[in-house]
Formats: sequence, C-alpha cells, structure tokens
Amino acid sequence: MVDVGFIGLGVMGQPMAVNLARSGAPLVVWNRTAARCGPVAAAGARVAAGPAEVFEQAGVVLLMLADEQAVDAVLARGTAAFAERCRGRTVVQMGTVSATYSAALAAEVAAVGGGYVEAPVSGSRGPAEAGSLVAMVSGDDDGRVGPLLAPMCAEVVGCGPVPGALLMKFAVNLHLITLVTGLAEAYGFAEAHGLDPEVLTRVLDAGPMASAVSRAKAAKLLAGDFTVQAAALDVLKNNRLIAEAARAAGVASPLLDVCHALFAETVGLGHGGEDMAAVVRAIRARSRNGRDPVGSRPAGRSG
Repeated sequence: MVDVGFIGLGVMGQPMAVNLARSGAPLVVWNRTAARCGPVAAAGARVAAGPAEVFEQAGVVLLMLADEQAVDAVLARGTAAFAERCRGRTVVQMGTVSATYSAALAAEVAAVGGGYVEAPVSGSRGPAEAGSLVAMVSGDDDGRVGPLLAPMCAEVVGCGPVPGALLMKFAVNLHLITLVTGLAEAYGFAEAHGLDPEVLTRVLDAGPMASAVSRAKAAKLLAGDFTVQAAALDVLKNNRLIAEAARAAGVASPLLDVCHALFAETVGLGHGGEDMAAVVRAIRARSRNGRDPVGSRPAGRSG
C-alpha cells in the first residue's frame, strides 16, 4: 500500500505535494484538472485515475480542496463508497471549510471506522513553495500525520479537538485580512496625496510594523503586480467563514465586515483571480465614485 495520498493540486496544494514527493514519501495524487499533476509527478509521485484509486492505495489521504462540495465529492459522502474510502484510513482535511462542517465530517468518518485530522495551514503560495507553512492540527493523529506535514511546514501546532485547528486558522486569517486591507488602503492614501510609493515602502520596511506579509504585499502594491499568491476570491470565502463563526459565538467583527465588503467589490470588479493585494482596486474604485467622503458611514456588509 502507498503510504500517502494527496488530492487537490491548486495554488497551494501543488507546491505542497511537490515538497512531499521530494521528501521521498511514496505518494499518489489526483486532481480534477489533470495538467496540475505534472510537476508533482516529475517530483516522484504517481498519478491516480481518480479519487477512488487514491483511497485504495493510501493509508493517509491529504485533502487540499477548494470547498466543502469538493471534499464531499472526493469522499463520496452520502453514498456507500464513503465508508469504503474512509474505513481504516486517516483523512487529513487541509483546506478551509466551516468549523461546523468539519466537526460533522469528523463524526461521520469516525462512525465508519476512519480517523480524521484537521490540518489547515497559514501561508500563501510563496511559503508553500518554500516548505515554510505553519500547520494547525486537531483530531486523530496516530503518529503518521506529523512526519508527512514536516516537508511542507516549518512548524506544526496542536490546537486541541476538532474544530480547534480551523477556528485557530480563522483567528489568524482575520488578522491577515485586516492587515493586508489596511496596507492597501495606506498605498491608496499615499497615491491620492502624490506621495512616492517607493518612499512609503522604504519607511514601512524599516519600521516596527514590517513583516514577511507586509513586505510581500507592499512589493505587489508598489509594482502593480497582482500575480496570485492568495487569491481575492479565496479571501472572500475565508472572510465569510470567519464572519459566520464570529456570529455563531456572538463576537463582533467590525473590521472584518468592512473587509468583506471590499473583497466582494474586488471580485465583482473582475479581480477574484488576482492576489488579495488587489483589494486596492476596490478602494480606488470607491475613491473614484466618491463613496467614502470624510464623515460618511462605512460601506455595509456584503454577502
């Protein structure tokens, strides 16, 4: 039996799987768009014909999929094949889904004799390529999952029972979303006042607020290069999931709600496939349309 399977080779999943294959782990992979398998196969992985073949051959299956519908599809959830795919295996759910969904899925996997681990990661495509992601882990790790995460992650942090890892990622992403949106707004402000954006970048890089995230996103804003690292559309999805979790706990999320509206506008303007720093486009559009004069109310919640 192949030790590990990996399903979902998108912006994040592909470099993660490449690093896992390069580590020497016997790996079988599948992706709905077959061309995405090429770099992983070149790194030593075998390509399966479909999800069922991955589960037939792997004792641990890592899922890095876009949404809950994609997870349900590859697990054949709601059909007899679900038990066949999960029984005796460990399903490692690494994508961003709702905490409620993950808790329900964990219970279903356990009911058919499988193990379930949440392992969402913090980081975008650059850290994924470098193998420097941070994984947050909850669930039934029997000792096999940690070593598989090591080639992809600089650190693995335990977060208690499911859905603790996802809730921790939501807290991290809340900070990330508001941070990048604030940075984009600062560049928009500087631009409107005729300030040199290179000087702004230099000041930010030299100051106490500088971070790997601020430097990476400032470089994009300075160059106007929104090649995707973390797509605006994915950020909008994350924003929605975090807001839902906040409301379920009765927690106010005023900054997140403003960001939600801005990212919805960014996607609506046709920039959902660009990097999250492209939120500056929505800020500029508001400025052109006179939507945010001094003293006006912030835009309402979107979605």
